[in-house]
Amino acid sequence: MKKYVSDLLVNETERLHEDYVLLRLTDPQAPLPPMSPGQFVEIRVDESPSTFLRRPISIHYVDRERNELWLLVHIVGDGTRKLATLRKGDRLNCLYPLGHGYTVPDTPGQRVLLVGGGIGSAPLLYYGEQLLAARCTPYFLLGGRSRKDLLQLEEFCKLGEVFLTTDDGTAGMQGFVTQHTLWDNAAYDRIAVCGPKPMMKAVAHMAHERDIRCEISLENLMACGLGACLCCVEKDADGHHVCVCQEGPVFDTGRLGWK
Repeated sequence: MKKYVSDLLVNETERLHEDYVLLRLTDPQAPLPPMSPGQFVEIRVDESPSTFLRRPISIHYVDRERNELWLLVHIVGDGTRKLATLRKGDRLNCLYPLGHGYTVPDTPGQRVLLVGGGIGSAPLLYYGEQLLAARCTPYFLLGGRSRKDLLQLEEFCKLGEVFLTTDDGTAGMQGFVTQHTLWDNAAYDRIAVCGPKPMMKAVAHMAHERDIRCEISLENLMACGLGACLCCVEKDADGHHVCVCQEGPVFDTGRLGWK
């Protein structure tokens, strides 16, 4: 898939709460290029002296009607704090779309469970929309520490049935996503996961036990996004090193040997 470097225009910023901001970007001169759910954007952060490298951000959603690319930013350091200060009319230099995303089934009617932990829910919104377009049925299982960490719930509910877990019980079932009762009758054709690696490995194990194909999205450090720096390598099931930013970030768990 062709890559682009563009100064995208900020259409809108929305502070979801103190730790998260939603950026809606557009290209005022041309339609946004094709993008797959699970791909990501490398953002140049200007006017942040301590931020030397671009920051990788998952593609959260693509609104074709408004020609908008949505990015859900978790504010954790100087670079993301600078991104949170952007306002309507600002420009953001983006290298995109990068990597390989989730598989959209060729066969209609498949039931797909999308499991997200915290900010890991970000790429699952666009994936859910693409599954609907392929006449498949998405189900969302989203987990967080508390209710405030469950983001964009209204948007997810537009696409499919949503199940929730929180560590403190403030929304949905109390506990981890792996403890939700929906696993008692897990009649799904495939599972997609994004979130902390221990959570993804636990879900991959449950999928393997149920003989359900599972894809996960790794969040390894991706400094360049082009496979040049080798910061993001991961060992596969054969012990070979794979470059996450090029061959992923989405992998079938069988390739990684996660069982």
